Amino acid sequence: MIVWICFLAMIFLFLALDLGIFNKTPHEISSKEAGKWTAIWITLSFLFSIIVYWLYQNNYIENPDQLKPTVASMKYITGYLIELSLSIDNIFVIAIIFSSFRIPKKYQHRVLFWGIIGAIVFRGIMIYFGVLIIKKFAWTTYLFGAFLIYTAIKMFFKKEDHEYDPHNSVFYKYLKRLTPITTKIESEHFFVKINNINTATPLFVTLFLIELMDIVFALDSVPAILAITSDPFLVFSSNIFAILGLRSMYFFLANMLEKFSYLEYSLIAILCFVGLKMIFHHFVQLPEWASLLFIITALLSGIITSIQKDKKHKKS
Repeated sequence: MIVWICFLAMIFLFLALDLGIFNKTPHEISSKEAGKWTAIWITLSFLFSIIVYWLYQNNYIENPDQLKPTVASMKYITGYLIELSLSIDNIFVIAIIFSSFRIPKKYQHRVLFWGIIGAIVFRGIMIYFGVLIIKKFAWTTYLFGAFLIYTAIKMFFKKEDHEYDPHNSVFYKYLKRLTPITTKIESEHFFVKINNINTATPLFVTLFLIELMDIVFALDSVPAILAITSDPFLVFSSNIFAILGLRSMYFFLANMLEKFSYLEYSLIAILCFVGLKMIFHHFVQLPEWASLLFIITALLSGIITSIQKDKKHKKS
């Protein structure tokens, strides 16, 4: 319990420093600044694997699966890479939502900050129940595995998401029933009083939609990490570090997603891999390094292929 409290305290300290010091004044995040913070978050995430090793070596945390320290660290890294890679689609949807509601770039960081607070809570709840279900009903691993493969097939055959309009979503229509909405940006406020009535601003609307979209995306990502491990701490910590790095990745990649078009196939391959791993986990036991190697290879293949195709396209 002490480790969990310390971990959550560390996360909220990071967030407090982020909003209270580094981004106290709303400003437009440049690609250079976003790149720097992306590198910082990725570095911190990988360094945390050393802490994971130390925790499991000294039995400072509950170890329900009796994992060796090295295996625990590798499972954490594997889970982190899966969650980070599955965030790519999330970034694209966030970009569409911001664009649709014309949110100025200097306020986008504030929306994503509060979105992360909500994401931590909802991911925690989903992970808790996901682990509980798998522990109590072992057969559900087959359902999760089949669902991931179904998701991969759907991604392969899906139409372009460029036609997605948040204004037509069920979530937006439902929000309009709950509260009045103004189309005017009111500085960095989520709500303003208009005729003595609390009215939601476009910032709150985008926060609401991004929060709900994160829950939708978690339906894929949580089962995917559960294919790697059902250890609650490893699942939660890898998820949270991936979420923390999502904001800076958004500002860094939002304008370059088109250049990484083949990364989609990497995500499809990863989803198929973890889905099959869940289905055949009683028959085939892959070493942890094999899973990690496959995921790294899939991601690098998608990135390298995308870069090469983009260079050829520019030359032609």
